[in-house]
Amino acid sequence: MSKISGKINLMQLNAVVKSMKGQSGDVECLVIPIEKNRLFKGEKGIYLDLIAFEIEKKTESKDTHLVKQSLSKVDRDLMTDEQLKAMPILGNLQVWGEYKEIEPQSSMAVQNEEDDLPF
Repeated sequence: MSKISGKINLMQLNAVVKSMKGQSGDVECLVIPIEKNRLFKGEKGIYLDLIAFEIEKKTESKDTHLVKQSLSKVDRDLMTDEQLKAMPILGNLQVWGEYKEIEPQSSMAVQNEEDDLPF
């Protein structure tokens, strides 16, 4: 089984670093506008949908994928090809180790209807 690690540069979104007052003094914060960044407001959180594209090895980097924001079909249809291509790369991923396919726990073998269940 493989492991995946990566980094996302949140400053590639529409964002600003701002010092704000906290209980114990000034706190450095990253302020990310929800609507302007097309974030999804769900019942349990606010989400940034991502998509990863496998990259061909051209450098000595260990990166295997680049990460961009995944947009809804409605948002994509409103954008030109140039706008879609100009969307910033938010980060990268690295796949460590080899992917091994896991054998299924059960099969679709036909069983005699008169037999008891096998589980």
